[in-house]
Amino acid sequence: MDIRIFKNSYELSCAAADLIAEAIKRKNAVLGLATGASPKETYDRLIEKYNKGEISFKNVTTFNLDEYCAIPRTDKHSYFTYMCESLFNHVDIKEENIHVPDGNPENTEEYCASYDEAIKNAGGIDIQLLGIGRNGHIGFNEPSDSFTKGTYKVKLSDSTVEANKIYFSSNDKMPEYAITMGVESILNAKEIILIAQGKAKAEAVNNMINGEISPSCPASILRKHNAVHIFLDGEAASLL
Repeated sequence: MDIRIFKNSYELSCAAADLIAEAIKRKNAVLGLATGASPKETYDRLIEKYNKGEISFKNVTTFNLDEYCAIPRTDKHSYFTYMCESLFNHVDIKEENIHVPDGNPENTEEYCASYDEAIKNAGGIDIQLLGIGRNGHIGFNEPSDSFTKGTYKVKLSDSTVEANKIYFSSNDKMPEYAITMGVESILNAKEIILIAQGKAKAEAVNNMINGEISPSCPASILRKHNAVHIFLDGEAASLL
């Protein structure tokens, strides 16, 4: 693991964006993307690089980790909307190259298999961006008795629902299920960047790096990957 601790979120996001930009410059990159608070500044830095003419997304293909079930993709809370507002609407990526899971497929099992097949057909993910949940989840792979494999429908844990409620108003019900890439799908990426910021993530970060490799902390499996970058601020690294 390449573990780096940064003074602030700006320096952290610059470092993450630099790695992603290098992947874009090297080839027609396939990017695995995440949502939530952790990657937002990294997307801001990538937009800045695009506006300066340093990178283009014309030949970039993206696959997002996950999406909520039971809300339309046009809903203000959907991860599709998040990605459009945070990145896609601000760069020259082609619409047909954007892949965000459908949270409401007609046949969940068939759809999830087709999402994994689409990643495979694109040549696999070159660089996967991740956050980490307070319970150690990556994507929406919650603590369990075994590591998950391909894309699947998951019931969100109480702690995840509680943590994500802040993004929903009192009039909007937080979804209880999501479609997520499985742990095996994430590990198939050639390179991985995990971002963690804030004291609330310190325990999960410590368990990931120093604890037992166990599905009770899904992020711990990243120690088995040979090209993982862990980018932390001081608070997230405070228990190391």
